[in-house]
Amino acid sequence: MSPGHIEQPTDMPSPDDGGCLATREILDRIGDKWSLYIIATLANGPKRFNELKRGIDGISQRMLTLTLRGLERDGLITRTMYPTIPPRVDYELTELGRTLLKPVMALVDWANENQAAIAHAHRRFDEKPDTEQVLVQGVVYQRR
Repeated sequence: MSPGHIEQPTDMPSPDDGGCLATREILDRIGDKWSLYIIATLANGPKRFNELKRGIDGISQRMLTLTLRGLERDGLITRTMYPTIPPRVDYELTELGRTLLKPVMALVDWANENQAAIAHAHRRFDEKPDTEQVLVQGVVYQRR
């Protein structure tokens, strides 16, 4: 096994299997930029729309609305509307959504712990010339 190789479980669906497509769609939802922030923000209990908006730096009202709808459709959050004036709407993680907290928070912790190393890798990569010379069996090739 080569260094950096990750052992794949034997029960993984093949790329052309319907299960793989369903998995990709779920990962696309929970792995998008705003869903992770929303799930993490709701970890401490229900929040109103404006509390979420204030707590998630850079999210637009439209993007927050769209992401909340998608998370609700996936069964990860609930939306409770109270008949008050003005109307009050609370968002909360469902039981299924709470099962995501451990992996999501692990990913957030990993990102926080490794942001300096990743920034260093970015700088190192960006400082490399656009082309590199590669020597293969005595022949010099330009690699872009």
